[in-house]
Amino acid sequence: MDFSHVRVWIFDLDNTLYPPEAQLFAQIETRMTAWMMRLLGVPQDHADRLRAEYWRLHGTTLAGLMAEHAINPQAYLADVHDIDFSVLDPAPDLARAIAALPGRRIVHTNGDAAYARRVLAARGLQDLFDAVYGIEETGFLPKPVPEAFARVIAASGIDPRQAAFFEDDPRNLQVPHDLGMRTVLVGSGRHGPDALQGDPGAHVHYHTDDLTAFLCRIAPQLQPN
Repeated sequence: MDFSHVRVWIFDLDNTLYPPEAQLFAQIETRMTAWMMRLLGVPQDHADRLRAEYWRLHGTTLAGLMAEHAINPQAYLADVHDIDFSVLDPAPDLARAIAALPGRRIVHTNGDAAYARRVLAARGLQDLFDAVYGIEETGFLPKPVPEAFARVIAASGIDPRQAAFFEDDPRNLQVPHDLGMRTVLVGSGRHGPDALQGDPGAHVHYHTDDLTAFLCRIAPQLQPN
């Protein structure tokens, strides 16, 4: 595994910096469905189908709601992220592994930055990152839209050829790969209605089910010359 050139480490948040077994995002999906039921006056099954469809077509349910119904994104984000964070456990081993990475460490999430900071705090990771870029910082453009990545790159001033991107949704690794980043799929890739089946694709350089162990394995090659 070649990460010796990497000086910028970019991490997705949900189901990447915490395990999917925590079911945190399941709480968000429940609130998304309830929001859509109230907004559109439709039953739960209809709202669930629309939520999945918007995710497929627009990258996130929020992007679909903005495109199709011109909703207020701030009100939506505040509502769907009003969840129980106590299901997250501190992750001291992961914290040590991330702290050992040389260079800059960044979070890029399709959630908002305020929500991301609450997740990081619950995991004991809040002091490890140089920047947190949420959906507001990208002008509400979600991954995998190329402009979302371009805005983070411009705001942070990084060279993508010296970066690695860690993400649980294989769709969101295509653009980082094309920009020259090392790409790491974290977890099963079973994200949303298009669950990964078989090979995630040539745009995924590495695949791990254990982010902490993966970072520890590459640590020896990251020592300064």
